[in-house]
Amino acid sequence: MLHIDLPTRTQIEKLAAYRGAPAVSIYLRTTPNTQETKADRIELKNLLKTAVAELEAADAAKRSVWPIQEGIEALVEDDAFWVTQANSLAIFATANGIRTFRLPNKLQNGVEVSDRFHIAPLIRSVTFAHEAYVLAIGVGRTRLVEVSADLPPHHVTVPGLPHNFSDALGRPSHLERDTGMRSGEGTSESALLTRYARIVDQALRPVLTGDERPLIVAAAEPMASVYKAISSYPHVTEQVISGSADDTADHVLADAARKVLDEVYAAEIQRFGALYAAREAQGRATADVAQAARAATFGAVDTLMVNMDASQSGRVGEEDGAVSFDAAPDAVNYGVVDEIARRTLQAGGRVLSVRHADLPGQGDLAAILRYPI
Repeated sequence: MLHIDLPTRTQIEKLAAYRGAPAVSIYLRTTPNTQETKADRIELKNLLKTAVAELEAADAAKRSVWPIQEGIEALVEDDAFWVTQANSLAIFATANGIRTFRLPNKLQNGVEVSDRFHIAPLIRSVTFAHEAYVLAIGVGRTRLVEVSADLPPHHVTVPGLPHNFSDALGRPSHLERDTGMRSGEGTSESALLTRYARIVDQALRPVLTGDERPLIVAAAEPMASVYKAISSYPHVTEQVISGSADDTADHVLADAARKVLDEVYAAEIQRFGALYAAREAQGRATADVAQAARAATFGAVDTLMVNMDASQSGRVGEEDGAVSFDAAPDAVNYGVVDEIARRTLQAGGRVLSVRHADLPGQGDLAAILRYPI
């Protein structure tokens, strides 16, 4: 079982906003198998040695280095910590403390030392949805199931959610109050299913308000289309789990939901590629790192897609966005593509962290601009 604590967007923005030397970012591929974590702990020690060596080469004050070194060493020795791991571990350390995230993605091992954190691989964890709701709605049964990456699916308690079609439509007073329709009106199949769907949607509103997880409808037609048409939740997926789900086991729904999430991700990549092509023809898209750096510095990037494993080291000018590359990473330089992502976030842009093969043009980034630069 994976043990995951995904960062919120607020936490990512806070990490992106941090400035202060030294800041150490470590990404470590891990195993959820407790018996096999010894190698992970050894690798973390090696990554820590690399970080300390860079800090010492930059003549960083020992009072700043020691807390980082001691904090990560304590993490290595914490047996309880290694019992519950996922596929990767992200560590962000300063002299004032350490923050960790256990991630479902299989990331490359790496360490970055600078005056800011390396966040592109972390953004990957929120680029692709790993959790979802499944609304299994049918004439015989209705339920809301929560699907996560690391836990078995479970029912969500929804006050007022009808058990089935008869439960929803068998009480005229309830209909009059909640839908404004009087008993006897709208007796066609379509009207009845629409009334049923609206009652279900109304029950879900207090539970889903403020949530951003995808809602996947599991239903036979025409129920699936009827519910999607009236739903007030903005994150209902286009893709559905087809067929009656009245008697479908929750774990079967969860497996189907994960396939839908893969389809949602693929569709997002395809939409970005199509929009990028259209904007490129208008002078409002670029895959050039130097041009993207200038655009991000001036707040002109609307959406940025980056290679999560990009490793171009250098610096980006604070005022003009001019890029200088340096092949040798040290405690002064940082990842240029990562810095472009950081500036995009700070200017209110959207950042998607993807595999290299998903990028238009196969470069390290692709930027859609708010206006030509």
